[in-house]
Amino acid sequence: MINSLSSPSEADYVFLDLDGTLTDPSKGITRGVMYALERFHIHEDHPKKLFSFIGPPLYDSFMQQYGFDLATAHKAIAYFQEYYAEQGMYENVPYPGIRELLHVWKNEGRRLILATSKPEVFAVRILERFGMADAFTLMAGGDVAETRVEKPLVIAYAMNRLGLTGKERCLMIGDRRFDVTGAAAHDIPTLGVLYGFGTREELSEAGARWLAADVQELASLMQRDGQI
Repeated sequence: MINSLSSPSEADYVFLDLDGTLTDPSKGITRGVMYALERFHIHEDHPKKLFSFIGPPLYDSFMQQYGFDLATAHKAIAYFQEYYAEQGMYENVPYPGIRELLHVWKNEGRRLILATSKPEVFAVRILERFGMADAFTLMAGGDVAETRVEKPLVIAYAMNRLGLTGKERCLMIGDRRFDVTGAAAHDIPTLGVLYGFGTREELSEAGARWLAADVQELASLMQRDGQI
């Protein structure tokens, strides 16, 4: 049974996705995928075709979209990471107002926890670059070898590091169904954001408890009684 928050504003522990929730990663990710595909003599001219790579584990996307077997998918990920480490991570763009909102939540006493499938080493550097890292109690991500990329595993990893039991007032904020189902595996409800890469239908069907159209509505939904 998912814990009984009557409003997302009640959450004391806020798990946050990165791509599509805090930053728009589309340029860096699609260029990284295109770079990797070129190594297999596959040329893609339309970056929007690769938006489906944003959110799920990369090996899943390479296997499902291009028919790679697992070993080939991992080779593609290595090529992707070559590009991403040198350039792609710096092509992220924070959503307007999100950095300020994170610091508001921190100052209210909430504990913010990054929970991203992106390799943790990249995620930390991205948040440091944009002045968001200091808002977080913990930044948890996947590993470079892609053995900890499924969202339930990332959330479990974060909870274990913080010593959370699952009885705390927790909330997940993310833009894809993977965030919703990953959080639900730990009885954590999700506030889905619609300014990222998931649709209203995707998030609703996955079981998101609340939806925010933009950062302003996200701030409104998280506002506690008595605050202006």
